Amino acid sequence: MPPDRFTERGFWAPLLLILTILLVAALDATTGPELHISAFLGIAPLYAALRCSFRRTLLVAVVFVVCLTYIDLFTVPDWAPASRVVGIFGACLVAVFSLMLCRTRLQREALHARTRLVADTVQRAMLRELPLSAGALEAYGFYVSAQEGARVGGDIYEAIDTPHGLRLMIGDVQGKGMPAIGAGIDVLASFREAAQYQESLESVAERMEQALIRHNARSAEQGVDERFVTVLLMEIRTAAGFRQGRVLSCGHIPYYLIRHGEVSERQDGEGGLPLGLGMLGGPRHSVRIHPEADDWIVLCTDGVTEARGKDGEFYPLAERLAGWTDLEPPELARTLRADLESFTDGDLKDDATALVVRRAPATTQFSMARAAAA
Repeated sequence: MPPDRFTERGFWAPLLLILTILLVAALDATTGPELHISAFLGIAPLYAALRCSFRRTLLVAVVFVVCLTYIDLFTVPDWAPASRVVGIFGACLVAVFSLMLCRTRLQREALHARTRLVADTVQRAMLRELPLSAGALEAYGFYVSAQEGARVGGDIYEAIDTPHGLRLMIGDVQGKGMPAIGAGIDVLASFREAAQYQESLESVAERMEQALIRHNARSAEQGVDERFVTVLLMEIRTAAGFRQGRVLSCGHIPYYLIRHGEVSERQDGEGGLPLGLGMLGGPRHSVRIHPEADDWIVLCTDGVTEARGKDGEFYPLAERLAGWTDLEPPELARTLRADLESFTDGDLKDDATALVVRRAPATTQFSMARAAAA
């Protein structure tokens, strides 16, 4: 971490500690031997060890030892030599312990930083950073993991420009934590591969389900619970100069269409079971949609729609979106995240993901925003 003169670790903390040591030592030197307040100064180097760099902790420790040595040698005339030696030795012991504590803390912080860097790199490889861009599509939004300190949880998303058109996916893995992340990685990797080569959304969903079934089989062998994943797939193609689109939902929540300033909840393509449960129902079928050039869509996971406020009410996403239709997608995404955190008082119980999708203004290709069902 670069030194900062105006943080506790940089300048002010050691300065205040040194001034405190000097002040207490001066007071102790002017009072009688019956009031030995310098005995409480051992907290100063210990605090420095927890908050300051090693060099500044060393400086505080040296000042502490010098002041305590002066007090013990020159301001307590009736002390026996053995008592003076014990006092000085105790001050040195506190100083050495503080330096060891500081060194250990810094080593652990360095290890944590390296581990976090590796984890962030791996997680960024799993999920691309927002905003996304794929062909004529751009998607703004946010991703908030319910697991403290994690960048990625059980939600997944992706947008790819393929030979079969622009394809977009958002999903939600059952549960959270590392088991959910593992299932999400397999499903996401399968989508990225299948979206490039499979002609239909139904085939893409089938490949994703096969990947999840293999993951669940490995999990069962290890005694880990099996998972299912809700997924919403979208596709936009251009044929004979016309835009055509399809939607397939595998148990995922509806998406929202913003068209001409109006917000509508769309349930296009619903009816399919979540991935991992497909064997319990019939074949999944996508539904044709008719996008317009200026449409926007908002995709999310149930961590958004099922977020609860202090009164226990669910987050009113459609109502909120209706009041923000004049905002640009980047601002809409920022506003939605801030409002969601305010609504829940920062206490999200589940991973929350939202994507605001539209055609990139700089392109002349077709819009990726979704429209009404056929």
